[in-house]
Amino acid sequence: MVRKSELIEATWSEVNFNSLEWRIPGERMKMDNLLPLSKQALAMFEELKFLAGDSPYVFPSRHGYRRPISKTTLNCAVRTLDLNVRDFVIHDFRRTASTLLHEQGYNSDWVEKCLAHKIGGVHGVYNRAEYLNRRREMLQFWADFVDAQIEEGRKVVIGKFGKAYEAK
Repeated sequence: MVRKSELIEATWSEVNFNSLEWRIPGERMKMDNLLPLSKQALAMFEELKFLAGDSPYVFPSRHGYRRPISKTTLNCAVRTLDLNVRDFVIHDFRRTASTLLHEQGYNSDWVEKCLAHKIGGVHGVYNRAEYLNRRREMLQFWADFVDAQIEEGRKVVIGKFGKAYEAK
């Protein structure tokens, strides 16, 4: 549920394999973001750690392991997947996750915290809760949902105009 730039610029120093968390520092975005890792995310990070070798980046560039992949790499990769989805951009994964999790009844504060959205007003000023355990459960639900879609061969996403498309 992170932004594309947060993902491609991720470094290994941000990932804690012991506490199963990814802490994205505020220097890389508008504010610090602590994300609990699902089982699937942990497995992916473990595999990526092996593949990254000595690079400080989770996704090192093939043009030099001391820098991350380019900002266009993920969009190019998605285009090669033959998703048969019109008007799709990487950011649509965030919209899809937010919509599904809200429809499933998850607390909006938890969802917004995972999206690293700033909560405005008095609520945002006074509420400093991390909801770490609840968000861990919620992100595990999301990861399980994504796995189920892959296993069943369905590729459902919500496009940039808010329309859901299913690949055939």
